[in-house]
Amino acid sequence: MRTNSKRRRGLAAVSALLGGVLVLAGCNDGGSDGKPAGNGAASGNSQADVDAAAAKDTSKARIAITPKDGATNVGLNSTTVTVSDGKLTKVEMKSSEGGAVSGKISADGKSWKPEAALKRSAKYSLSATATDDAGREAHENASFTTVSPENSFVGSFTPEDGSKVGVGMPVSITFNKPIKDKKAVQSAITVSSSSGQEVVGHWFSAQRLDFRPEQYWQANSTVTLKMKLEGVQSAPGVVGVQDRTATFKIDRSQVSVVDAKTKKMTVTRDGQVVKTIPISAGAPANPTYNGQMVISEKFKETRMNGATVGFTDDDGKGEYDIKDVPHAMRLSTSGTFIHGNYWGSDSVFGNVNTSHGCVGLNDVKGAGDPNQPAAWFFDNSLIGDVVTVTNSPDKTIKPDNGLNGWNMDWAAWKAGSAV
Repeated sequence: MRTNSKRRRGLAAVSALLGGVLVLAGCNDGGSDGKPAGNGAASGNSQADVDAAAAKDTSKARIAITPKDGATNVGLNSTTVTVSDGKLTKVEMKSSEGGAVSGKISADGKSWKPEAALKRSAKYSLSATATDDAGREAHENASFTTVSPENSFVGSFTPEDGSKVGVGMPVSITFNKPIKDKKAVQSAITVSSSSGQEVVGHWFSAQRLDFRPEQYWQANSTVTLKMKLEGVQSAPGVVGVQDRTATFKIDRSQVSVVDAKTKKMTVTRDGQVVKTIPISAGAPANPTYNGQMVISEKFKETRMNGATVGFTDDDGKGEYDIKDVPHAMRLSTSGTFIHGNYWGSDSVFGNVNTSHGCVGLNDVKGAGDPNQPAAWFFDNSLIGDVVTVTNSPDKTIKPDNGLNGWNMDWAAWKAGSAV
């Protein structure tokens, strides 16, 4: 893959409202490690040629979601979805509490908006699909939080209440305002497990507090989050307005190890190897991060655009813009994904590392073949499952780049607690 002096290797960290509010364009945004991760490509040709070939037959439809992914303090009546060079075919929006938001696609198929005002101090996720004149699909996804009163604060958390997750899933809370009295706020939050494991909080910033045990959660245990923030003062004149209890179930233990040197991924479930899958990791110019990475989002299809992370050509256009990347699962805030790759030759997987930093698995266009390796892994993976990358020439991913606090030792983790 050729390099480009215009690539922005030092992109600023994205403020992560984990549990959905993450910049999403698939292997496409600069993160806290200052290095963009990239979309998988595959062939023996140059990286630019492969990316151009991958994007050549992509949909012409261009979806725009307002507000932008990751936005905070969003107005209650400011959400819209529009499309150019195509028509919207499906728009789904829901709150973090699981409730669907009603909306209508316009008669001409060019726009969508909610039928009523959104709720204050709430987190929403939105998924949109459109087709162009040739019937080719384009996909966009976004998450954001709505405005709250100036004298109050709320915390959005992941995972969702009642969900079933993998053993690596931390409890991650993102506050909509900076917390000055971290001790008071953390003291009002407890996380416990039916396994009896010690659970400790760690502040990654004034707005992010994660909880986890020393080792992965025990399989088949239940974790309970209690937020007693009503009336708690986080800063002078700013008090909490939440009193929430949420529980989630830890499912079977699944940890997958990607060996970037052998180009194989070994999937282990409850201590037994269940599958070995050939992969294509990051090319030498853009290697995949090493370390333990937790699946934080899953999309059957999504868009990946190199321009959003500085992978541009001499004209400033993205080296790739693939609007229907199949079976994509996020591993970092900065854009590292494990995803299907339909544009690469079968011979690449297990033999050549060719991506911009992601982990690619063999797949088909449209994500419709359940027998493909990427489809199998997608169907057999949960939010919270762990994907560990080894033997890559890159550094270890930073603990705050995604839900990846497992890359911090226990003593350092506990040192970040305010109580």
